[in-house]
Amino acid sequence: MYFDTHAHLDDEQFAEDQKAVIQRAQEAGVELIVNVGYHVSSAVQTVELTQKYDFIYGAVGMHPHEAQDLDEVSLAKLRELAQTPRIVAIGEIGLDYYYDLSPRATQQTVFREMIRLAREVRLPIIIHDREAHEDTLRIVKEEKASEVGGIFHCYSGSLAMAKEVIKLGFLLALGGALTFKNARKTVEVAKEIPLEYLLIETDCPYLTPEPYRGKRNEPAYVAKVAEKIAEIKGLSIEEVAQATLDNGKRLFKIEGDFKKASFPF
Repeated sequence: MYFDTHAHLDDEQFAEDQKAVIQRAQEAGVELIVNVGYHVSSAVQTVELTQKYDFIYGAVGMHPHEAQDLDEVSLAKLRELAQTPRIVAIGEIGLDYYYDLSPRATQQTVFREMIRLAREVRLPIIIHDREAHEDTLRIVKEEKASEVGGIFHCYSGSLAMAKEVIKLGFLLALGGALTFKNARKTVEVAKEIPLEYLLIETDCPYLTPEPYRGKRNEPAYVAKVAEKIAEIKGLSIEEVAQATLDNGKRLFKIEGDFKKASFPF
């Protein structure tokens, strides 16, 4: 019943046992996975995964860490890959002011380019926003990203920002960080934001949830995120799993036509 909306199964950490990891995900009840590319070679591998497994979909894009590598050739390749079957989003894109592995001005320029690509091919976006909330929201508004919507991946902002994000037509994805002892802000968001605007994810092999923290993350562990949301909201795990599965299917237009949720704020 689970939908891991953000995985990196093409990461080198899965090079030796990728097939076993995917099998464990299925055994744990993971019905769907979106594998998220972060540069051109990752996007190519993502397309290959979607062709190999019928329950894996993909996203292609240029991560802010790699932003300085975007040129006309790589942009053209990403445009081509974005239009292949089973690619359901443009991502992972956005801003990262924590590591600053690419200059901030370059990150912003590439973020805009990726949003424009998403609007061109009519796909939602998957946003990476780390310590860049103000600029991320500004660019999302200026580039009219609400026309395609998408996800604020691994959401780390405030409750007030979360309300603004969903008014813009975006969903919030919560991952392993929600289970950490210091996750006060994220717990507040999980408690107060209606379930119809939430997704679950692993961001594997990173951000492993408790009680597996310190080990490599994998899609099977997305159940721990659902369990934590259920605990916070006083719901059953089945309710959380089903709702987040439906939310993901609606956003990515997987298996049917879903009505857009109404805004409660």
